[in-house]
Amino acid sequence: MTLASRLARLSADGLPRLEALQLLLLALGRDPHDRAWLLAHDDQTLNTEAEARLSALLERHRAGEPMAYLRGEQAFFGLNLRVDRRVLAPRPDTETLVQWAIDVLSTGAPPDARVLDLGTGSGAIALALQHHSPTWRVTATDASADALAVARANAERLGLAVALRQGAWLAAVPGERFELIVSNPPYIAEGDPHLNALHHEPIGALTAGPDGLDDLRTLVAQAPEALAPGGWLLLEHGHDQGETVQALLRERGFEAVAGRTDLAGIVRCSGGRWPAAR
Repeated sequence: MTLASRLARLSADGLPRLEALQLLLLALGRDPHDRAWLLAHDDQTLNTEAEARLSALLERHRAGEPMAYLRGEQAFFGLNLRVDRRVLAPRPDTETLVQWAIDVLSTGAPPDARVLDLGTGSGAIALALQHHSPTWRVTATDASADALAVARANAERLGLAVALRQGAWLAAVPGERFELIVSNPPYIAEGDPHLNALHHEPIGALTAGPDGLDDLRTLVAQAPEALAPGGWLLLEHGHDQGETVQALLRERGFEAVAGRTDLAGIVRCSGGRWPAAR
């Protein structure tokens, strides 16, 4: 069977064309983004070994495994990150949080601003910020040694000197202070029916108590102890948690509390500035 015929069959079976192209390229041992090569060689025959690899990939895809895990990589804020089942696959909406962090640090922060990414996972946020400004001093933490291994491998491959620490939230950086703390913590409620579709991803990076707010409450409560005067705390959260998180920030004493919308126009990030006078 030619590659063109196999691609047509995948599409006829209901697989989106982009995913079909990527899976076929992976089965052929080629870069999953090299669509130009595939289209230029679609008259070649798919051999038995490649067909077996394709069948295995299709089985994983039908079981709900994210394309990022099948590829072993995910693009994020201009970087190509290696990912696997030890970490969440970075979502495009989290780029909203990165851009907000850049905006905050670009207005009034020192050139060597100290930045802390809590719960870094693959390192996506920390590495994007360090790549944007090499003079920022970026630290990334995670309670999971497996996640830090993924983040460390990404940092080394990209040549980005992010400091990595293991520990639960701010316990990983005792006594240190930062101009910016940023985090995309777990925020899904335990028992949420949407978790069924996320069973391939690490549950500890997804859920946070009965209402999904346990870790967000902890971060809002603890962050002032690690913020420099006038420092910012920026948090990603669920689509319906913006008002609650912003209320938590105000109650804790943060100023300039606001939210940022994701690609769909939904408030998915909230943050505030710790008063300079305290």
